[in-house]
Amino acid sequence: MIFCGIDEAGRGPLAGPVTAAAVILGDDVPREILNDSKKLSPEKRRKCASILAGSSSVYSLGWVWPEEIDRINIHHASLLAMERAAYGIPVRPEKIVVDGKFTPDVGCACEAVIRGDSFIPEIQAASILAKVARDLWMIQYSSIDPRYEFEKHKGYPTQRHRDLIEQFGLSTIHRKSFRTGRSS
Repeated sequence: MIFCGIDEAGRGPLAGPVTAAAVILGDDVPREILNDSKKLSPEKRRKCASILAGSSSVYSLGWVWPEEIDRINIHHASLLAMERAAYGIPVRPEKIVVDGKFTPDVGCACEAVIRGDSFIPEIQAASILAKVARDLWMIQYSSIDPRYEFEKHKGYPTQRHRDLIEQFGLSTIHRKSFRTGRSS
């Protein structure tokens, strides 16, 4: 059976995209390196992502941008990112497992598994790839607009990020529908 895992990164930030990955693991991936991306250091995540990219695994990323998030809300945006990742994968899986409570419309058997990123290798791999890709995008964007220090907090609602929003206002990649803490 061709089995695919999907997870997303970026539901909670005040800025940037929400990113999902769909992964069909290759036999050459050492399963012991995988874990929930939140339980790995940034260095270990990058190393795992590199191993996954160099393996026989097949994967795709799905992105939903801040304007879309503002228009359809973060819940629907997360599902849309998962759909885009699923439909972008070059091999059609027979079954998809998704981390969380809800499944996207992916045109095949799909099951939601709460905390699946803690114990299902395909979801763990997806968690890692989505997080690394999103973080890299935020770091690269920081060179375009360095005022917000996205390379440090990746758009998450840290006090420093909120202070910078207060100082500079919202950037073009801030989610206007999110509470930023900005007083005006």
